[in-house]
Amino acid sequence: MSHLLSKSKYIRGLQCDRALWLDVFNPRLARYTAEQMRRFDRGRDFEYAFKATFPDGIDLSAELKRNVDAYPVRTAELLDGIHTPSPLRGTPPNLGGELKGVAAVDEHYLGSSPKLGEGDRREAEVEECETITLFEAGFLYDDVLVLADVVQQREDGTLDIYEVKSGTTLSETYRRDAALQHYVISHCRKINTFSIVYANPGGGFIKEELSTALQEQHGEIEKNIAAMKDILRHGEPATPTGQHCLEPYACPYQHYCAQGVRQMSLFG
Repeated sequence: MSHLLSKSKYIRGLQCDRALWLDVFNPRLARYTAEQMRRFDRGRDFEYAFKATFPDGIDLSAELKRNVDAYPVRTAELLDGIHTPSPLRGTPPNLGGELKGVAAVDEHYLGSSPKLGEGDRREAEVEECETITLFEAGFLYDDVLVLADVVQQREDGTLDIYEVKSGTTLSETYRRDAALQHYVISHCRKINTFSIVYANPGGGFIKEELSTALQEQHGEIEKNIAAMKDILRHGEPATPTGQHCLEPYACPYQHYCAQGVRQMSLFG
């Protein structure tokens, strides 16, 4: 089982087709500023804090690490109650670690979950229970892999999903990210609710349930995925630089594309 696109690559593709191509075929060219890395750290810590409100959550990233293509199978096993060894629930998150390496940033979901305490890590059989909570649950559909921040399976088997963002407003990019997840997950399991969780300026969390609005975007998402797949079937696009290099995020490939522009100007 393998995937072609992910949440981060999809959002990158909405911003620039050349950046998408580089993300897939030449990600080593990406450069992140110190401020970008600090922002990733803040986002990760905010996510940790929300996940800590689910003490029985099972963290798939603690078990599977960077083997992302194994996440959908493992997720299905846990949601379907197949009893295979898994890290014990309820281990408190480690909030003091540092984000290490650009690779963890690239996919967002690699290394984004609370870590199990190294001193008390234990293996246990997953108990039969009416509900189950997973961190970094994986779902694959249409060659797109998404890892959801928090997934709770209800007694009737439907899912409550929480996508965690550290911003204080519900941006359009957050909505697009959530819409892709809703599209993929809804083709794998029945969704009960899908909420974006973001920061309350006064402290705490704001949860906004958006299932209906996200469902309405499925047609557009299907078209976007098809267009991105077509881009990836061909060579590197010759997309010129412009304002899109800065919005909604500063592109980590700006230096690479700008270098090409300078070279053209020297010989043009």
